[in-house]
Amino acid sequence: MTTLTETTHPGGFLVWEAFRDYTRETVTVASGTIDPGTVLGKITASGKYAAHDPAAVDGTETAVAVLWGKADASGGEVVAVALIRGPAVVNRHDLVFAGTPTEGEITAAHAALLAVGILVR
Repeated sequence: MTTLTETTHPGGFLVWEAFRDYTRETVTVASGTIDPGTVLGKITASGKYAAHDPAAVDGTETAVAVLWGKADASGGEVVAVALIRGPAVVNRHDLVFAGTPTEGEITAAHAALLAVGILVR
């Protein structure tokens, strides 16, 4: 019998949002192959987005958005949709973090998302 493995789905992290035309926007992802639900930071110098990295000093150390669907920017930047503001509620168990952040870094990321109106439950 074949074993199927379910992966993340576009928007699968979302519990509720007020108005999709308000909470989501098209963004430019600078680099990497990023799965739906990945917490994003915004690169200060370029205004482009990348996976949130608490150790960075380029702007991505602050969580500001959640990627809606998969983005493959391994060959260069790509356009993608992200949840960038609230009011919205997301499932904390469906959020994806790059690397292996500590519990404190995850808590800080949740607080930063709340600052833009994205409540993590």
